[in-house]
Amino acid sequence: MTGTKIIGLVLTFNEEINIVECLKSISFCDKIMVFDSFSTDQTKELALSFGADFLERKFDNYSNQRNAAIDSIPADFDWILMIDADERIPLSLQKEIKEEITSDSAVSMYLVRRKDIFLNRWLKHSSGYPTWFPRLFKKGDIIVEREINEEYTTTGEKKYLTNHLIHYPFNKGIKSWLKRHNEYSTMESSVLLKEYLDPIQWKYSLSKDPTLRRKFQKQLIYHLPFRPIIIFFIFYFVKGGFLDGKAGYNFCRLRYVYEIMIDTKIQEIKAEKNVENFDSNGLLQ
Repeated sequence: MTGTKIIGLVLTFNEEINIVECLKSISFCDKIMVFDSFSTDQTKELALSFGADFLERKFDNYSNQRNAAIDSIPADFDWILMIDADERIPLSLQKEIKEEITSDSAVSMYLVRRKDIFLNRWLKHSSGYPTWFPRLFKKGDIIVEREINEEYTTTGEKKYLTNHLIHYPFNKGIKSWLKRHNEYSTMESSVLLKEYLDPIQWKYSLSKDPTLRRKFQKQLIYHLPFRPIIIFFIFYFVKGGFLDGKAGYNFCRLRYVYEIMIDTKIQEIKAEKNVENFDSNGLLQ
């Protein structure tokens, strides 16, 4: 990484189970920063004992939190590797990252595929793989938008890395996963209600950019009736989730529950406001 400096950035809240292994996987970076939402467990102590810088900010939404974390990076760093505490950067991806950030200065954002692990098995079929996630950015060239399930905008070029990062979304147990996704569904339902009347971007349906194709697919499917059932059918049968065995079946059922929570909360908001339609700002028509 001659001539470049990279900082590893991890956003946390009560991640004492994950934080040490996460920080080990990004120890190849020149510096590590943990950007916390005032954890009440041992996250801070563990991060400081590892030698990481530690900053805190009250959480409001995911895009604001990520933008605030990015803005806090010291000026002398060229690249930001931003991962979640339940993600790991294996050696193969570390090597690729170190090679890439010195080889193509036109690239401002690198995206990576993620291997989701559940019940000691890679959910290759039932998780929606391959989905691309922005994780490596040139400082000053990235803006994060959308309050949840964030979208990333860059002023430069994008490139897709070959190797995977590893994701352990169930490290804290299914109870924690359900609690977290209950919170996600509340945020997602509010955002979707605002986005519902936006025109479907059909031009992205055949885009060569997988992130734009996924955005189109998500926008389309949220206009369909019986959406939770459709999503279960797609991931379990069409994409082959049954090939992931019991892990795949259970994960698809959990995803089904999550989608039901979103739809039910949308209906709840509509019922509270006693209307069926909203404008693009979530206001009554």
